[in-house]
Amino acid sequence: MPKVVSIRFHEAGKSYHFDPGDFRLHLGEAVIVETSIGIDLGYVAEEVVEIPQDQVIEPLRPVIRIVNEDDLKRYEEKKVKEKEAFSLCQEKIESRSLKMNLVNAEYSFDGKKLIFFFTADGRVDFRELVKDLAAVFKTRIELRQIGARDQARMVGGLGLCGRELCCCSFLDGFIPVSIKMAKEQGLSMNPAKISGACGRLMCCLKYEQEAYEDAHARLPRQGDVVMTPSGKGTVISVDLLRERVSVRLEIEDEADLVSFEGTAVEVLLRKGKKVAPRTQSGCACNHPCAKGDLDLITDEIADEEYQDEMITDPADILIDEPAEDSKYDPAPLHLFSDDEV
Repeated sequence: MPKVVSIRFHEAGKSYHFDPGDFRLHLGEAVIVETSIGIDLGYVAEEVVEIPQDQVIEPLRPVIRIVNEDDLKRYEEKKVKEKEAFSLCQEKIESRSLKMNLVNAEYSFDGKKLIFFFTADGRVDFRELVKDLAAVFKTRIELRQIGARDQARMVGGLGLCGRELCCCSFLDGFIPVSIKMAKEQGLSMNPAKISGACGRLMCCLKYEQEAYEDAHARLPRQGDVVMTPSGKGTVISVDLLRERVSVRLEIEDEADLVSFEGTAVEVLLRKGKKVAPRTQSGCACNHPCAKGDLDLITDEIADEEYQDEMITDPADILIDEPAEDSKYDPAPLHLFSDDEV
């Protein structure tokens, strides 16, 4: 099996596989690698491992060398030049009154390419801006439009939890998040409480989603008629984390609210329809079910309560933006070299 090493080009973001050659690389070590857009400096995100041939993304480019003092000095000079390029590009944008928000400027390690990242509400005609920048920097210019999530990762910040943003610390890529996840987890539908620094739904809604889905499948739901050790009653509330249900018992014409373990009650009616009795394995049918969910005899979908969920922004229904730091498949919006100006 081929040996590969994972290299990351930013503090957070996706890592890529490279051929380590004869180098003995350690976690966090800086190296010079060959990419599709030239040589670049990256950091070891995962040490050398062997992977199956079918998991190798061709072409597997090599690690050229471990960085030396000259490379580090050149890298620091590149950072200074990027700050200067950012300021000058911002001035050019303001002079041309373009409706775009400049986020970052990034030179390639060899200085042959300069990339500007920006956000905008729609398409922006920046052809004249590219000509101005190419005339000043005398190098290849690329302007790349990114999304709100990529902007938050580049800029950085703190989340509602008080910790550094997940996308700036450990997330390799963005994951799809939907408003239904917040609904299933019993969170407030207030956009200010479920949105991150990017203004989109928080990525952390996905972390515990599988646990909530499993609990929803096994526990009764609010409004279900259940049989408890103390008699028949109606589910008033469900505590998914503790897996307990609060049931209003109807004994001798007196309503009494009692809490039970979720496994100690059996659903009799769901939305006014009878439910098949559970078998010894906890399933409501005669064949083994993966999740042990109760099957309605009428085979009607039991998720109708999600049809009336509040969606504050159509963009929040599904968010799956690609990462901006692709070293293999760059997607420039427009390119100009100094020879074309």
